[in-house]
Amino acid sequence: MQIVFNNLNQLWSYVMTETLLRLGLSCAVLCPGSRSTPLTMAFARRVPDIEAISILDERSAAFFALGRAKAMGKPVVLVCTSGTAVANFYPAVIEAKESRIPLLILTTDRPAELRECHSGQTIDQVKIYGNYPNWQTELATPVVDQEMLNYLRQTVIHAWERCQFPTAGVVHLNIPFRDPLVPVPDGTDFTLESEDFFSGITPQKLPIISYQLPQEWQKYQRGIIIAGVAHPKKPQEYCTAIARLSQVLQWPVLAEGLSPVRNYAELNPNLISTYDIILRDQKNADELRPEIVIQIGEMPTSKELRNWLKVSNPLSWVIDNCSHNLDPLHNKTTHLKIDIEDLINKTEAIENINQGNYLEKWCYIESKIRQNIDAVFANTDELIESKAAWLISHILPSQTPIFIANSMPVRDVEFFWKPNNLGIKSYFNRGANGIDGTLSTALGIAHTQKSSVMLTGDLSLLHDTNGFLIKNKFIGHLTIVLINNNGGGIFEMLPVAKFDPPFEEFFATPQDIDFAQLCTTYGVQHELIKSWKQLEERLQILPIQGIRVLEIRTNRKRDAQWRKEYLGKFANDL
Repeated sequence: MQIVFNNLNQLWSYVMTETLLRLGLSCAVLCPGSRSTPLTMAFARRVPDIEAISILDERSAAFFALGRAKAMGKPVVLVCTSGTAVANFYPAVIEAKESRIPLLILTTDRPAELRECHSGQTIDQVKIYGNYPNWQTELATPVVDQEMLNYLRQTVIHAWERCQFPTAGVVHLNIPFRDPLVPVPDGTDFTLESEDFFSGITPQKLPIISYQLPQEWQKYQRGIIIAGVAHPKKPQEYCTAIARLSQVLQWPVLAEGLSPVRNYAELNPNLISTYDIILRDQKNADELRPEIVIQIGEMPTSKELRNWLKVSNPLSWVIDNCSHNLDPLHNKTTHLKIDIEDLINKTEAIENINQGNYLEKWCYIESKIRQNIDAVFANTDELIESKAAWLISHILPSQTPIFIANSMPVRDVEFFWKPNNLGIKSYFNRGANGIDGTLSTALGIAHTQKSSVMLTGDLSLLHDTNGFLIKNKFIGHLTIVLINNNGGGIFEMLPVAKFDPPFEEFFATPQDIDFAQLCTTYGVQHELIKSWKQLEERLQILPIQGIRVLEIRTNRKRDAQWRKEYLGKFANDL
């Protein structure tokens, strides 16, 4: 098919968007602005093949795109105009890099002759994101030339691939456009043979590195498997592979609260969910020291676990198909760059020769502590922050997506998230562990999915209230379980809490916000939760559209006191 173009920017933008569409792009997030006009119009013309979503605030838009990429498991395009709009993407760029989420960022810019001369809305955008992108370049200024269009097509293909391999992350293309930015005739007269031009583009299949299960693992009886922070595309297959490895080696699986392993508990009889509490007892910590550790994915949040592994200094293996260094403890570590599913699928049946005493002790202690936790929470009517994570873990509808905010919510999930068979889909921003973009990321994950949930504290939500501006573009439902303890609860757990002043003003930073009024401003439903029964009723059947906030008011200092008391008590009761 022949397409005639009478505008240069329109021609280049068409080549970019058509190439991306054929590569598999299905979602683009666009921020309003003038310099990005050619790209915005090109993406708008590709609806509905590409979902084009307009979001006002660049920081919020970037985290929304991050959430969409998490949910879809493939790159999302992010577009903005020139100037400080580009800088507002930076927090999400950092998170995407650290959490290995594929984002293709297209920042538009003025041409070279308008830089360094105080032309309006112009900053130095070249390599503005430092070392965080997997790859970055500035495209040539558009010209009417077949060879340059070939260059453009292949550069876009390379950018798409580098978003995903060898490790998923960010690619940044800076794109200069000269006027006219709108698609009016500019003297261009070019005919593109589109079918021939795009005929070689196919979605790329990324290579897999092949390994066999190391035979030396079977030499050790005192081994543990750590199922860390992970969001695999096929969680049931992922959990099944970990369970098979555990059964072959007869080692326990210490599963982080953000691992899908806790939500497919029936697959793994050797699941240990209370390891943080177990290791708070020094006798247990000494008796359970491992000789070897297999870490699958990221290291869990638990400081108790990390300190224990540091002291134990076992042989360590990391299984993860990425190029990052995933060993923050700097132990004697070997990295197998392969997915656990592929490793297990390539492993022939192996006869188990290990004895089960070590495993049996782990499972016995897990059973006792889990019984204690469940009994305490079942009989706790007081609105204590930690109970929210425990309750949510076994009352949500099956397969519900949930976004866990950073600071205390993610730690309560690690401490208390109860193993279940609900297939709950946990999402999180544990790359850089910040509170930036919490709401926007959750909305990006929830967009077009079935009803979703977010568990967050008040400061994380307030830090991203501009995310509520996405409400009119949002398709689906998000229930926000808001723990409002009027400040940063995590700081109450740190030594600095003993120094007041300046603790309350400069660390806890209470904001004294009326969330009912805030929700009214954005047209968001709000309900104050006064009992656990009320929360349970609201979460067992979720709405299918809109955004609502279920606010649980707790006492920050009481929450901290409760954790200190019970985390030790659960371990000591053994």
